[in-house]
Amino acid sequence: MRKSPDRIEAIHRALQVLKLMASQGSVNVSEAAEFLDVNPSTASRILTTIEADGFAVRGEKRRYFPGANALHFGQPPVMPKLYDRLRPHLERLSSLTHETVHTATLVGTTVHHSDAIAATDRALVLTSRVGKRLPAHLASSGKAMLADLGPAVVNARYAPTDRGAMPQQTLALNLSNLHRELDKVRERGYAVNIEATERGLVALAVSLGHLGGEHVAFSVALPLARYSATTHQEIVDALLTVQHEVHAAFSDEPRPPSPQML
Repeated sequence: MRKSPDRIEAIHRALQVLKLMASQGSVNVSEAAEFLDVNPSTASRILTTIEADGFAVRGEKRRYFPGANALHFGQPPVMPKLYDRLRPHLERLSSLTHETVHTATLVGTTVHHSDAIAATDRALVLTSRVGKRLPAHLASSGKAMLADLGPAVVNARYAPTDRGAMPQQTLALNLSNLHRELDKVRERGYAVNIEATERGLVALAVSLGHLGGEHVAFSVALPLARYSATTHQEIVDALLTVQHEVHAAFSDEPRPPSPQML
C-alpha cells in the first residue's frame, strides 16, 4: 500500500492494531509488532496508549482486548446500563435453575463474561467466571451467538488476517465442524458445552441477540456430575423462558438487521 504524504504514521499504526484486535478478539505485543512490522517496544507503546485512552483493556498473559471506547466509539459506554437492565432476568434464570448463571458478550471470536450469579445452595457448585474470556467456538454462549450469524460472517471472523496470521485460539478449529454445530444450535434454539472449555464443566446457553449495542447471551453452568437428561431439559426450559421474557422486555428497542442476512 502506497503511503499518503498526509498520513500520520502513529495514528495509522494505532488504527491497524485496533483492527487486528477486533478481528482476533485480542492481541499481544509480539503479535502487534509482527503485524505492523515494527519492534516490540514500539508496539508496546501503541498498545499502552490505546489502553490509557480506554480503547483496550489488558487481560491475562498481557493480552489486550477491546475496551469500552472501542465497543462504543463516539458514544458514552452503555454496558453498565444494559447489564443493570439484564440483571433481573439473570436473577430470574438463577432462581429457576439454582445453578451458576452468566451474562456474556461476543467480541470477534471471543466470549467475554461480564456478569454472573453463583449458585450457593448446593454442595458442589461452579464459581463466577466474570472477567474470563473463552474461545467462542467452544463456549456454549459463544456458539449460541455465533449461530445468530450467517455462515459467511462466521468465516470472515475466523479468516486469517491481512498478514496471514490466524487468531491463536482458532489454529486447531475445523470450520466445517463448527458450521455443523451451529446448524444444530439454530435448529434446537440453544447451545451446549460439555467439557470443551473446562474439565468437569457443562454449560448451556441461549443468545439474546443484539441489545444496547452488544451481542449478548445467557448461560447456565453446572458440574458434569450433576448433569442428566432431566437436568438438561429443566435448564433448557428455563433458558428459553427467560430468553422470551428478555425479548418481550426489549421489544420496543430498535434492532440491527438480522446477522443472518449479512
